Amino acid sequence: MAEPIIRTRGLTKRFGDFTAVSDLSIEVMPGTIFAFLGANGSGKSTTIRMLIGLLRPTAGTVEVDGVDVIRRPRRVRDHIGYMGQKVSLYQGLTLRENVEFYAGLYGLAGAELEQRWGALRERFALGEAETEKPEDLPAGIRQRAGLALATLHRPRVLFLDEPTAGVDVRSRGLFWELIQDEAAAGVTVFVTTHFLEEVEYCDWAAFIDAGRLIANEEPEALRRRYSGGYRIAVVLPPGGREAAAATLRPAASELTETADGLALRAPALDPPLLAALDRLVAGGARLTIEQPPMTDVFRRVLAASGASA
Repeated sequence: MAEPIIRTRGLTKRFGDFTAVSDLSIEVMPGTIFAFLGANGSGKSTTIRMLIGLLRPTAGTVEVDGVDVIRRPRRVRDHIGYMGQKVSLYQGLTLRENVEFYAGLYGLAGAELEQRWGALRERFALGEAETEKPEDLPAGIRQRAGLALATLHRPRVLFLDEPTAGVDVRSRGLFWELIQDEAAAGVTVFVTTHFLEEVEYCDWAAFIDAGRLIANEEPEALRRRYSGGYRIAVVLPPGGREAAAATLRPAASELTETADGLALRAPALDPPLLAALDRLVAGGARLTIEQPPMTDVFRRVLAASGASA
């Protein structure tokens, strides 16, 4: 079994009498997208700054890609890419000049740089923006450019702090496609966001509140524990209700009749339930499946932890 590529134990940061992060212990597996969630001021950005070596913890340990970040904060930066809420593109320089500046930090030049940037320029659709200055670019293009620069040196771990803040819904969707491509290529992505629906793109979700970790599971496991389950409406052909009810009842936590079929709740879309639904669809039924919103899940997580929503 693979070892975690990010691991913290008892990670704590205090500023005087104020504890920003308290006793945080997490593990992130290679090649996954790990969502680190919480409200503004919950400790997300403080945590990410400790993980990348910009902020020294008060207590605890942190390791990223085999590097002790506390002992060797400079060394870890060769292993990671970072993009914050405010994309780190220098105003007054063109995008291409920004590329050359960042490439110099990682020793990229000549043919190697041209090959690497050429591939990123095409993949991120940045060709027309290359001669433009960041301040003249739309927010969505700036975000794509920031992500491209964060991956210029082929890091093994990407840290993204609120990467889609301030961009429109369409640009957010395109941005997440690029993030998923990185993960598919084996890059580990640690992302903070306050858009809870973006958890749908992630393999794991951790919730932090007032500096404390209050949930740390796969999104589907969180839905099982902290939601009323999936709502499924089944529109049935005439005369099919009784047989359909018998098929669905073992997998449903709640089953009721409707004017044109059945309505049910289920804690998860387990294989037995999916197989039963497939059989009904093959027999002419039509389905509508409503997934528990992650906003509701987070509200219940907060309530269960004794935190205030």
